[in-house]
Amino acid sequence: MATAYAIAKTAMRNLPVRRIHGPLAVAMAVAVFGILAMLLVDHGPWNKPHLRTALVNYGTTTAAAQAAGARVTPTTPKAPIEPEAPGPKPVQPANDVAP
Repeated sequence: MATAYAIAKTAMRNLPVRRIHGPLAVAMAVAVFGILAMLLVDHGPWNKPHLRTALVNYGTTTAAAQAAGARVTPTTPKAPIEPEAPGPKPVQPANDVAP
């Protein structure tokens, strides 16, 4: 007489094993292709860095603005401590209690 363990072991051996390697392989292939495509587009042989900024040509933004014909004026410095505003000080609003 066969034991329950032997019957269960035989039944499990005969069941088909479902493998999920196919969808995983497709997902990995799509991810690798996407990363390689982004690297090729961003760092490909036709994509050279363009360093044409105002600081390269003129040294400072002031010099670049003056070369473009703009007038550069400094801003007035703000006082570190603001004076008290004239008039009464604002008070807390009354608590509105719903009826």
